[in-house]
Amino acid sequence: MGTMPQQLRFRAICLCLLVVGSCYVSQSQADEHNHKYNDREEVVLWMNTVGPYHNRQETYAYFSLPFCSGGKSSISHYHETLSEALQGVELEFSGYEMDFKTDVQRSTICMVTLADESVKAFTYAVMNEYWYQMYIDGLPIWGKVGERDDRDGKYYIFTHKRFDIGYNGQQIVDITLTTDGREELKPGAQINFSYEVNWKSSKVEFKNRFDKYLDPNFFQHRIHWFSIFNSFMMVIFLVGLVSMILMRTLRKDYARYSKDEEVDDMERDLGDEYGWKQVHGDVFRSPPHTLLFSALVGAGYQLISVVFCVIMFAIVGELYTERGSMLSTAIFVYAATSPINGYFGGSLYARLGGRLWIRQMLASAFTVPVAVCGTAFLINFIAIGYHASRAIPFGTMVAVTCICLFVILPLTLVGTVVGRNLDGQPDFPCRVNAVPRPIPEKKWYMEPLIIVLLGGVLPFGSIFIEMYFIFTSFWAYKIYYVYGFMLLVFTILTIVTVCVTIVCTYFLLNAEDYRWQWTSFMAAGSTSIYVYAYSFYYFFFKTKMFGLFQTAFYFGYMALFSGALGIICGTVGYVGTNLFVRKIYSNVKID
Repeated sequence: MGTMPQQLRFRAICLCLLVVGSCYVSQSQADEHNHKYNDREEVVLWMNTVGPYHNRQETYAYFSLPFCSGGKSSISHYHETLSEALQGVELEFSGYEMDFKTDVQRSTICMVTLADESVKAFTYAVMNEYWYQMYIDGLPIWGKVGERDDRDGKYYIFTHKRFDIGYNGQQIVDITLTTDGREELKPGAQINFSYEVNWKSSKVEFKNRFDKYLDPNFFQHRIHWFSIFNSFMMVIFLVGLVSMILMRTLRKDYARYSKDEEVDDMERDLGDEYGWKQVHGDVFRSPPHTLLFSALVGAGYQLISVVFCVIMFAIVGELYTERGSMLSTAIFVYAATSPINGYFGGSLYARLGGRLWIRQMLASAFTVPVAVCGTAFLINFIAIGYHASRAIPFGTMVAVTCICLFVILPLTLVGTVVGRNLDGQPDFPCRVNAVPRPIPEKKWYMEPLIIVLLGGVLPFGSIFIEMYFIFTSFWAYKIYYVYGFMLLVFTILTIVTVCVTIVCTYFLLNAEDYRWQWTSFMAAGSTSIYVYAYSFYYFFFKTKMFGLFQTAFYFGYMALFSGALGIICGTVGYVGTNLFVRKIYSNVKID
């Protein structure tokens, strides 16, 4: 009997690992075929969602509107993945008769007599410019529900769908949907829903079939190239400026401190000593809230690893071509990189003298998941009230919880134990005084709060053009595919952040203020403040979003995005500054 709990625990862990693994690999098997068809073999049309054009994330099940399905009643070979459930994908079988290379003449799906409720539902959809999405062989198709005639002010619905499908050999390479058959929406009207399918040979190769959905004129516009060039020149300027200023300034500091060492104690007491050397006994003092600080730095290391890996996978594997594969990859990589979080967060906490390592490990493991799940949970309440497809099912919540408890937490624990034992010993170049040194008064612009607020200006300036393209791809109907640009911008952001925080920290230490750890982290992390402020500008001036659900979804997840970016930038700034501080204090002889 004693082995039963162990067996159950083992099975639960195996189940969670299978769930995480399926997020990464199941996309290629999501339709249970290899994208190759024989003549007259069944081709499935999936109905996904319908919703307002201007509210991309406010989607509902296709059959929430009183559409009718085709003659086929059921199909059994579709399995929803975890990422699709999180993204609100609700594929339902259309019931349309479709066979490979077999044309279908104009055929009636059903005849409907519009009741008052149906007229109200369709009229509301047309009034709010509802669009619907469908899938054939993994290729998305969009269509408009209807339109309003400006001449008579009446509302009309499109009742006919024509599918022009291109094939190359045994594979589908192109799909075009045309809607027509306008019918006025009025009670008692007889509506004949119909469709037709036309097959044609195409020279498009299967590997290039997604190119028609991309928009090179938008993403590869000369403004995009100019912004990359401008950011690159900013990097060169900043690196040169920082190198010149710090090298010349530090050389003078070293010369002055070397001269001070040659005079006797009486002359030194009568002299005017100032500068960063005076805080050598406090500069490596543990910052306040050490547990939180080390947890954020550990989470930052993990997020940096996730961003880099996902970008590389997207460049190599073209993840945008498979439904939900980007989110699946991100979930898998995040879970797999949990030891990185534990290692760097745990080792830093140990070096800073922390003793509550289990609490620190739990904080590192759950800081990001709790923020994400908490935000999603609150938005989920609104989605449930709207009956939207974005409402996360209970089973999906359980799966995510299992991943956090049985995958992320154990891996973070392993990383923490390894980090504490391999890299947890303090190795500071200076001793820490028992009594903290009083911090002298300084100019207002040298206060840590001012440095923090100004520290994010230049990093934000290096990425705000790219933010526009990323926002447009996520909140509008664009597919982001220039991940080479994103990798370059991410590298530029890293370099600019390090340069800016080093300069800010030097000024702070030179003012004999040794509170540099949190200041360097927050100065770099304040980039997120400007990104979130830019999201307000983008919402009010670049979109036409409306409604409580879409507004809450937008600002909720933009807060998460900005927070994650702040943790990444803060970690980069702290790590770069930490190397700089260790370097300058290791090169000075301390009495």
